[in-house]
Amino acid sequence: MSVIRVALLQSTAEEMDLSANLVKGIKLCRQARDLGADIALFPEMWSIGYSFLDPSDAVAIKEWKAHAIDENSVYLKRFCDLASELSMAIAITYLQKWERSPRDAVSIIDRHGVVQLEYAKVHTCDFSVESLLTPGDSFPVASLDTRIGPVQVGAMICYDREFPESARMLMLAGAELILVPNACELEQNRIGQFKARAFENMVGLAMSNYASPRCNGHSMAVSPIAFDDQERSLDVTLVEADGSEGIWLATFDMDAIRDYRRRETWGDAYRRPRAYSRLTSFVVREPFLRTDSRR
Repeated sequence: MSVIRVALLQSTAEEMDLSANLVKGIKLCRQARDLGADIALFPEMWSIGYSFLDPSDAVAIKEWKAHAIDENSVYLKRFCDLASELSMAIAITYLQKWERSPRDAVSIIDRHGVVQLEYAKVHTCDFSVESLLTPGDSFPVASLDTRIGPVQVGAMICYDREFPESARMLMLAGAELILVPNACELEQNRIGQFKARAFENMVGLAMSNYASPRCNGHSMAVSPIAFDDQERSLDVTLVEADGSEGIWLATFDMDAIRDYRRRETWGDAYRRPRAYSRLTSFVVREPFLRTDSRR
């Protein structure tokens, strides 16, 4: 068997309550394992429920920062122990303590309880309260030991998936599967973008969102296999949730994905990097100038 099962943990979290979210998160992971999951994926910033703040409220900001945690926290250590106990990888999200201001982070813990990848959101929404976050600066990929052998895994967080460069960088670094914690309304245009990221990079994508009323659910997983071996178009949606709380299981056939990547034309085979120099330019022109941009 070459199948990997990703559990999309579409739920709600308690605002600013690390202990309650730890307890609920453990319960969700146990339920996911009972369903046969190899990887459990949380929504964005599960540790504090992705709290929205008034950036001018100094008292609230101080409390928010006080909830940031590091790699030595009980929260992360407990999920590492749980991953080992369940023999299941866990992609756990949290507000990460950082030098000047926190980061929006995910740690991917392997089935042995070891953190194999730590990623901080690069494309922070600087037009919102996320201007208080320290952005990440890279898109790492890790080899995740799974029941079927190593799988190359990367991560994006919410707004990251709206930039084609995020998934493209992960593909170029070798990612076969990208895990996407999310915290926003998902509608047809964002869903269309998400499918495009899988198609153009030939990678599997799994996204977990908050249930209603925090967001609107619609957690989903997408296959990169857009055509069969006779070039007939396929529906790439593996699963799409409704708005309710629950766990949705997405199944990725890694042998089929790898075979597709070897024979099809997207990804990196026919790119023209010499023509893309403007992609790394720091110059912003009208109509895209924004005073709150932190490029």
